Amino acid sequence: MDSSEIKQIIKEVSTSLKEKGYDPVSQIVGYLISNDLGYIPDFDDNRNKIATLDRTLILESMISDYLK
Repeated sequence: MDSSEIKQIIKEVSTSLKEKGYDPVSQIVGYLISNDLGYIPDFDDNRNKIATLDRTLILESMISDYLK
């Protein structure tokens, strides 16, 4: 999976979390740190979407974008 696919899934999950009143940054960071999918509510198939991504690849993609 490439960086653009990872970014797209994270954006979809983030948008969905915002729509439901969650802070997407804290929810996604909580998941990345703990590996607890409980941080990602199941509506809109968010858990399944984010679970398809390797957490290390998410972090690598984010850091790579940040350092550009």
